[in-house]
Amino acid sequence: MAIKYAHQILFFLIVVSLCAITQADTTVVGDDQGWRFGFNYAEWAIQNGPFYLNDTLVFKYDPPNGTTFPHSVYLLHDYWSYLRCDMRRAKLVANPIKGGGEGFKFVLKKWQPHYFACGERGGFHCRIGLMKFVVTPFPRCQTW
Repeated sequence: MAIKYAHQILFFLIVVSLCAITQADTTVVGDDQGWRFGFNYAEWAIQNGPFYLNDTLVFKYDPPNGTTFPHSVYLLHDYWSYLRCDMRRAKLVANPIKGGGEGFKFVLKKWQPHYFACGERGGFHCRIGLMKFVVTPFPRCQTW
């Protein structure tokens, strides 16, 4: 029994040693479109994935002025909140001003789903403007 347990631990250590932290990627959300109303970010995430731990997502959007609508970046609590654009338990990670210039940078540090959405107008941009997407970063394993 102890030998079987030792083999499992050894196998785990070998797999973990093969997965090294390598160069992380930086990706602009929406590419040259940026973070804006009416762009399908769920489709964008599928086309640009997979994403890996320590990758950086950059949200670029114009700060509010007389001709643009404000945008923000929220992390939604769970999949149900994501589906319904329910902002009640969402966490604001970037206010309307943070997207200007070089943009707001979010590093994918946890191996779990990240549900992103624009929370402006009570989630209207999320529900009607397609401003939501989900990514689940994977460990990046070194290839030989």
